[in-house]
Amino acid sequence: MPFALYLLALAVFVMGTSEFMLAGLLPAIATELDVSVGTAGLLNSAFAVGMVVGAPVMAAFARRWPPRLTLIACLLVFAGSHVIAALTPAFSLLLITRVLGALGNAGFLAVALSPATTLVPADQKGRALSILLSGTTIATVAGVPAGALLGTALGWRATFWSIVILCIPAVFGIIRGIPRNAGQAAAGGSALRLRAELTALATPRLILAMTLGALINGGTFAAFTFFAPVVTGTAGLAEGWVSVALVMFGIGSFLGVTIAGRLSDRRPGVVLAIGGPLLLTGWILLASVASHPVAFFVLLLIQGFLSFGVGSTVIARVLYAASGAPTMGGSYATAALNAGAAAGPALGAFGLTMGAGLSAPIWIAAALTAVALLVMCFTGRALLTTAGEARE
Repeated sequence: MPFALYLLALAVFVMGTSEFMLAGLLPAIATELDVSVGTAGLLNSAFAVGMVVGAPVMAAFARRWPPRLTLIACLLVFAGSHVIAALTPAFSLLLITRVLGALGNAGFLAVALSPATTLVPADQKGRALSILLSGTTIATVAGVPAGALLGTALGWRATFWSIVILCIPAVFGIIRGIPRNAGQAAAGGSALRLRAELTALATPRLILAMTLGALINGGTFAAFTFFAPVVTGTAGLAEGWVSVALVMFGIGSFLGVTIAGRLSDRRPGVVLAIGGPLLLTGWILLASVASHPVAFFVLLLIQGFLSFGVGSTVIARVLYAASGAPTMGGSYATAALNAGAAAGPALGAFGLTMGAGLSAPIWIAAALTAVALLVMCFTGRALLTTAGEARE
């Protein structure tokens, strides 16, 4: 695989750390800014909303810009939003900085997906996606727990400053490692105009893949965002165990993306048929044993593996289904991921405010996964068949 893919993954690691790090910081943010934990959870939803809106908008505006320049500009916008976030005393402004940071993240990821998939053979998009998304999963293994520990030791604002610092090597990595013309053929030389690419959104199989991606990722974020109160409340453990919980989930997610990346191009039906029901069962078990720390931590590892393995496979189907939209396809995949990331925490917060207990977000994850499985049961063949393919 081209080394440039791993440099893109480095930048995705930095952004993924920011996107996920609030899972370990919500209680501290809520206390300092005088809001409820459920309200603080909306910071994740705000970030995801910015991603959903920003991905297609940024991809549309930047489709004729040099990809490397666009990637650098997006990283700088992302870093600037974190400087403001680290300084603000107001929750409302913090919420706005999450949207701004998400716009930078969305533009970066939407543009990065095109070079990532054009640097490899056409039948290895799933593998390329797994490498790119490994930056996100490594963030959950290392970046997010480290951020939680840093936040515990020095305050949550220190974690935002660490993201700013990490953006510096990411920018230099893009400058040194990404060729000037990476993805340029798709961006500038395609005969398809923007309107023609947007018509791909009316394709049933693309709509299906994006819907399933949103449902699976929505379940993941509904649970993940509120792991901290479950660990300290339901499981009755000290705050330091939140980082351990995030590490367990992160290790599982890294393994899930890595293994699924090797299977999602050739055997996507197997991954979804086996992984989907197991993912649903795992969420139900996780909610049921949340008060038993040992079982809870073991299931966190398993659920990280299943949620990211199944989720990355579905998103790979988005890229295949959007093959007729070379400059906008990455934005469709990004929008699908983050539609779920926006809805999941909001639904989880709603469950908490309804007094359903600290495990309510995990039950919501189970419900969203169940809906996804029902959809797959009736439309699986359409999902697994893309233009020019006849798989499974």
